[in-house]
Amino acid sequence: MLIQVLILLTALLLYFINYYAKYNESYWKQRGVAFHPRNKIWGPFWDFIFGERAFFEVLGDIYKKYPDAPAVGVGSVSSPTVLVRDVTNIRHIMQMDFESFNHRVIEVQPGDRLADSIPFMNGKRWKLMRQSMTPLFSVAKLKNMYSVMDKSAQDFVKYLNDHPEKLKGNAFETLSTFCSAAIGASVFGITTESIFDSPFLHMAQSALVSTFWTNLRFSLVLISPWLFRKLKLAIFAEHETFFIKAVKQLIRQREKECVKKPDFADICINLQKKGEIRDEETGYSIKPTDELMAAQAFFFFIAGVEPSATALFCTLIELGRNPDVLKRVHDEIDDIFRKYNNTLNYESLSDAKYLEKVLNEGLRLYPPIGILRRKCVKDSVLPVGNIKIEKGTKIFLSPFQVQRDPKHFLEPDKFNPERFSHESEAFTDHAYMSFGKGNRICLGERFARIQIMTGFIYLLRNFTVKTHVQGDKIKYKKEQFQVTPSNADVEFIPRNIEVMT
Repeated sequence: MLIQVLILLTALLLYFINYYAKYNESYWKQRGVAFHPRNKIWGPFWDFIFGERAFFEVLGDIYKKYPDAPAVGVGSVSSPTVLVRDVTNIRHIMQMDFESFNHRVIEVQPGDRLADSIPFMNGKRWKLMRQSMTPLFSVAKLKNMYSVMDKSAQDFVKYLNDHPEKLKGNAFETLSTFCSAAIGASVFGITTESIFDSPFLHMAQSALVSTFWTNLRFSLVLISPWLFRKLKLAIFAEHETFFIKAVKQLIRQREKECVKKPDFADICINLQKKGEIRDEETGYSIKPTDELMAAQAFFFFIAGVEPSATALFCTLIELGRNPDVLKRVHDEIDDIFRKYNNTLNYESLSDAKYLEKVLNEGLRLYPPIGILRRKCVKDSVLPVGNIKIEKGTKIFLSPFQVQRDPKHFLEPDKFNPERFSHESEAFTDHAYMSFGKGNRICLGERFARIQIMTGFIYLLRNFTVKTHVQGDKIKYKKEQFQVTPSNADVEFIPRNIEVMT
């Protein structure tokens, strides 16, 4: 009897596999969309979970295999899934028909407290929370934050001088300490801990570490949100106790001080005094509990550390490989310090025009987030290819591949900051999405740019860089959505005092 049951279950499994394999392929071919036949059921997730490469690299194989296709269907278990390649279609998804594509795929289950944040929220909840948090990154707030950020950068230079062992080896981790200190001080007002050895930094690093189980969990929440909920999995459960407690203490301490500061704690206090966050148009409301505020803080912190450190690190890699560009950056920075008598302010950042081009080019080659995800919530049609997208369809976009596509950027693998000159025709705006696009563009983009530029200015005022790459090309860590080189490092070399005069 047991053997018969096993045979029946095996037959049912084989039928299921065969049915879904044929269904996925026919679904997209009936819509005139190319279908990638590898792993017709699990799609790119199979190669990611059991392979050694980052998810954006797995998607990159598909992107490159169909150079003339506006979109490519891939295997999926729970719903149709497609990789959209054409930039006009991407713009349609991210901007023109945002109402149909405003969902970020991930469905957070009740009780997953730190995941109840803007990046994972959808619909009315996302809109209301984003509107409530947007004032934190207004121009006025950023100007007020700058002096704290500037001090963090100066302290970072002192930290490097006091710890010469940090000048060579593990540059990404070293740069993460600056990003942790800058966002901790300027956004959260955290200055009581040793800013370059903070438990918040260790938490941010561990939250995104790639292991077999975190990769499997990441894949499962995208492949089958239903199963993810049924298994009662939480994305960041291991960090809840520490971070929620820390944010509660921060808010309560600020309430006792009765001092207004242009930071996150002030936003929280103002929202909690109102008792609820309410959308007057729809009547939808949210209670701003400490736990909800902690969830927003958690992602502001994570987004302010690793992606910013990646932008710094990857751009420095290219500067070390391009000495002419590096010299021009050094000259511009030295001129800025002379102009402002070694005391910079928010306005002085606008003088670093060439450095801004360098940063844009670094972000083009190495967007910190290599893939973007969306779910269709209302039937739509992609204009290029007249592709009908049904409600429930999952969509992948690949900033990494789009921004290295020769259709959009001349000599795409070349580090060329001049392509971001206004007179240059090499830069295609629709193809540049290192911070996302449309209504769900990164909320902290302006903060991140100021943070990175400030770090660059002080770091390159005091140090030059030398790049070390093992092998003939850059390789990447196996990560869910990040873009992090694995075989490259940057050495910081103190600059000659004569250059500094």
